[in-house]
Amino acid sequence: QVQLVESGGGLVQAGGSLRLSCAASGRTFGNYAMAWFRQAPGKEREFVAGTGRFGTSTLYADSVKGRFTISRDNTRNTFLQMNSLTAEDTAVYFCAARVGTNLVTSTRDYAWWGQGTQVTVTS
Repeated sequence: QVQLVESGGGLVQAGGSLRLSCAASGRTFGNYAMAWFRQAPGKEREFVAGTGRFGTSTLYADSVKGRFTISRDNTRNTFLQMNSLTAEDTAVYFCAARVGTNLVTSTRDYAWWGQGTQVTVTS
């Protein structure tokens, strides 16, 4: 069992930055590929960024490429650095984990989820 807790969300003006953190507890963190998803009101949850077990491989949604960076440390933390934020980035952001090395974008492939953290970008 894996428990994920996100933090770092908040209110920011357009053009600003936020850094989200996801703390994992439970089984061996190094066995899991990690990802960030987001869900805006009235929309489906969508993939934002993912990183493999060792943090050397990454994958990004086209909408965030060049603005967001996913990373993980050697302990139990995964981060999402978000720059040049726009109102379209407003959503609840979720951290997710899956066993395996492939970077995948479907919510169905992730077994564990955090409770989410709200990001609101004002224009």
